[in-house]
Amino acid sequence: MAKFITIGYGDQAGYDRTAAAVRDAAHEHDARLKADGSLIGIAGKPVQVRNPDARGVQTLGASYMRSELPIAGFAVIDAADIDEAIALVSKTPCAVAHGIVEVWPLKEAP
Repeated sequence: MAKFITIGYGDQAGYDRTAAAVRDAAHEHDARLKADGSLIGIAGKPVQVRNPDARGVQTLGASYMRSELPIAGFAVIDAADIDEAIALVSKTPCAVAHGIVEVWPLKEAP
């Protein structure tokens, strides 16, 4: 099985306009993914970290990436391939509640 990082983007307005039954099914799907070993979490406040030329750590309490929707959460999932990963995340809260989920294959570092 391959590992994939997922980044879920979504806001309260999109969540609120999604039918409660659809949201509930998506949360149940997340619970099954978690029970099957996926690491799933809600995004907290980000901190940028830099250490140019290893001369000193610099931090900034802000997101580096910008998007129209805020980041809602992250997951690390196992799937046979990208198609299975897409199928798995297509039923998650961000995907069904007018948000977006990015799927990133996690390749092992050399």
